[in-house]
Order: sequence, then structure tokens, then C-alpha cells
Amino acid sequence: MFLHQHPYQPFIQKDTTKLIVGTLPPPRFSVGQLLERDVDFCYGSCHNSLWRYIDKIHGLNLTYDNSTEAIEERKQFLIKNKIGICDIVERAERDKIDASDLGMKNILLRDLIGYLRQFPNVNTLLFIGGRSKNGPEYFFRKQLKQYDISLKVIDDTMPRIHEFAVDKRPVKTVSLISSSGAANLSIGSNQEYKRIKAKDKAFTTFDFRVLQYRQFL
Repeated sequence: MFLHQHPYQPFIQKDTTKLIVGTLPPPRFSVGQLLERDVDFCYGSCHNSLWRYIDKIHGLNLTYDNSTEAIEERKQFLIKNKIGICDIVERAERDKIDASDLGMKNILLRDLIGYLRQFPNVNTLLFIGGRSKNGPEYFFRKQLKQYDISLKVIDDTMPRIHEFAVDKRPVKTVSLISSSGAANLSIGSNQEYKRIKAKDKAFTTFDFRVLQYRQFL
């Protein structure tokens, strides 16, 4: 049995307005066995392209290695743009040591509602991944039930947008496509992707994510 502990505390400032919400980084981050191109920070896996999409959108020319410079570049971007990161899983157990959300069991969640109350400027949650079982939105919906809070549909097309209230304060949720390579198959079957691809053969799943993420990041 492997205890998969989240290696990073939530990264939130007093003026943060948006929170990126995922689950857990790959297990190697929890035991400090990073690959050469990994960055020792949230979404730093070289197999997860979230920072590459952000890099493309904002023209950041980020560093991709284990250096403190790479970490600081990402922190400064987040601070400047009032974006935070608060993955919803604190720890989980695994029979198989991999990064699969479905492989998690005996899961301890972070209290996102508590963080929203602690940081009242946050008005948007950006879920990295769809509503699949053990995804961030799946867990958050379970938390809302515990607080007897309901979600209101704002836009049910991709990306889905909902709204709820914390102490009468409206907070928006946005369901973004997962930034991992595993989501490429689902993107390939997406009707909007197919429509754009039919007009532009050079259009890729990377381009599709950039197109979606640009609206919110």
C-alpha cells in the first residue's frame, strides 16, 4: 500500500481571485524522485502540459527543469495574475503506484469551502478535468452536499460553468479539459474539435486546450 501525500500546500494570496483545482501530482513528487524535466511545483510534471498551455497563452518562455528559477517563474506568474492553486486531495492510498485518479482510495480531501471563506476575494474555481469519478469536480460536488450548497447551471456546454454561493458570495466553477495527455482521446471525439480540425488540418489537441484555457487563464 502506497500513501500518496500531496507534496505542496495550497498556493493562495490575499488578493487571489481564481483557484486552479486538481487532485494529486504523480507519486514521484511525493517521494522527491523527480525527472530531469519536472518542476518541483504544482503541475510540474513533464507529462502534464498545464504550464505549457499557460506559457503559450502568455508568452512566458518558462524554464522546464528542477531549478528554483523554474519554481519562482511560476509563482510570480500566479501572483501577478491573482491565480492560486488548491488541489482538492490532501492524501490517498494506492495499491498501484501511478497517477490515476480512479486508483485512489481512503481519500482525505481538503476543505475548499473553508479556503473560500478564508480567502474572500476568490470568485472562480477552475477544475482541471471533467466530472469523471475521483476528479476534482466530482469530489467538490460531494463537499457541497455536506455543506448543503447547491450548484446552479450557467452554461452546460464545454467548458461547463456553474455557480454557487458561500455566505451569500457568488462563486463560479469552470470545468476545463484535463491538462494530462490521457485526455487527448476524449478531445479527439469532441464535436467542436472536429469542426475546427476539418477546417484546419494543422489544428492539434494542444491548440484546442489553449483555445479553451485562454478564456480563463
